[in-house]
Amino acid sequence: MPITELLEKNAEQFPDETALVEINPERENKGEQTSWKEFSLVELNYREDTYRREISWKDFDRRANRFAHLLLANGVNKGDKVGILLMNCLEWLPIYFGVLKAGALAVPLNYRYTADEIKYCLDLADCSLLVFGNEFIDRVDEIRDDVPKLKNLYYVGTHCPDWAQSYGRFMSFCSSRKPPVEITDEDFAAIYFSSGTTGFPKAILHKHKSLVHSAACEQEHHGQKYGDCFLCMPPLYHTGAKMHWFGSLRSASRGVLLRGISPKWILETAAQERATNVWLLVPWAQDILDAIDRGEVSLDDYDLSQWRLMHIGAQPVPPSLVARWKKHFPNHQYDTNYGLSESIGPGCVHLGIENEHKVGAIGIAGYGWETMVVDSEKNPLPDGKVGELAVRGSGVMTCYYKNEQATKESLSEDGWLWTGDMARVDSEGFIWLVDRKKDVIITGGENLYPVQIEDFLRGNDKIKDVAVIGRPHERLGEIACAVIELKPNFEATEDEIYEFCKALPRYKRPREIIFDKVPRNPTGKIEKPVLRERYGASSLVSKQTGAQIQIKK
Repeated sequence: MPITELLEKNAEQFPDETALVEINPERENKGEQTSWKEFSLVELNYREDTYRREISWKDFDRRANRFAHLLLANGVNKGDKVGILLMNCLEWLPIYFGVLKAGALAVPLNYRYTADEIKYCLDLADCSLLVFGNEFIDRVDEIRDDVPKLKNLYYVGTHCPDWAQSYGRFMSFCSSRKPPVEITDEDFAAIYFSSGTTGFPKAILHKHKSLVHSAACEQEHHGQKYGDCFLCMPPLYHTGAKMHWFGSLRSASRGVLLRGISPKWILETAAQERATNVWLLVPWAQDILDAIDRGEVSLDDYDLSQWRLMHIGAQPVPPSLVARWKKHFPNHQYDTNYGLSESIGPGCVHLGIENEHKVGAIGIAGYGWETMVVDSEKNPLPDGKVGELAVRGSGVMTCYYKNEQATKESLSEDGWLWTGDMARVDSEGFIWLVDRKKDVIITGGENLYPVQIEDFLRGNDKIKDVAVIGRPHERLGEIACAVIELKPNFEATEDEIYEFCKALPRYKRPREIIFDKVPRNPTGKIEKPVLRERYGASSLVSKQTGAQIQIKK
């Protein structure tokens, strides 16, 4: 069964029930709301300034059908690729499902990508059409003539650029009936992007059966049922947000997209929309708790009696955070989710709401998943031994698109995915992460790739060598720390380096600077384990070298 059948089933059984809600908390007039119905001119119902918009399952399915017909009319054939570059909005998921209904592959793009990164990903995925929003006009304009296979650009929003087509205008002429395209669960459905320590994104290819498996996994873990409400804040380009929402799709329950993050907005929306299930990143949970403790928000002001589950993923979760959360929300169930885009997002390992006593572990194999820990020769290790975590299940990717070598390195012939994460299994069967085999830094749920930052910093004439590592941070989980070795007879200040780094996207800029020698082994490789040991503690002064560390707030 393809994932599109779940949408069609909901449209048939619950046509007038609300499927999705979009909340724009920055809109001052909270009385202004729009029900996203089928109008003859779709663009007339597009409102960027509306506080609340909603769509029913019937209209969700019709919009997906319309976009599928639009793609077919533009020569998009089964197996073609369509890029999606949008902030979270009510249009996002109908567009995604419209791509799938046309038999094409959806290619969601990170909204933080620079113009060059957008071009790289569009080229790598062979995208022939791109759907983009207002926030990306300048970036798309910069590269639109430099992607050879990109034939069409569709713009979602008002004031369409003259070099793009209006999504709303052209959708109004398309049929809302199911398109005549046969799709099976063995058909390819989507390409997601990830990256290793080289910093070059890899295109991860998934079939429909992967998406369907993630929906079943999510519902089995978190028990979504008809009448529930999932509050979603992370970006939909990320497998985590979308695959958690797939539990709502499978149970025909409501999803709420909150456009904006603050403790007040989260609590207000959870109360207003009667959210039962909320997925948070560590920084957002920390912010809510800090706001409560400072008296900036009061739980007495919100009716949150329906909120039953808070779960966290995308980065290590401090046990102290969960303990603190339970003091304020003692009736909440809690779960931790572990996954990779290669395993169609979260859920291949999860703690389980019945296992709060094991907070700190990432958990056990998820529904329909197998796990093992292996040595360097891929042989299974006994409990207690540290090795690489491997997972296997129907949600494992098909391959890295157009990268046979990387696929061979990450997938075994019998379906095991080598995660690159070092872990151990305790005597009760719970998996604990020890370290990441790859050097990826996870800060606030986003991946940073040290080599990209290192290569940039080496462009400074005063820098001889540089190594970027992750250091613990109470709110963000980790932050990027740059260890910089200056050229002989050169001097530089931390502020000078921070000023130089302003040419990087904000989220890629190092938050700490250390001036010290960069250790390398006899083969010339940076000895990052040495640096992690030296600077991994919370002390801001290295005991070994006395090197000073400045934190950029």
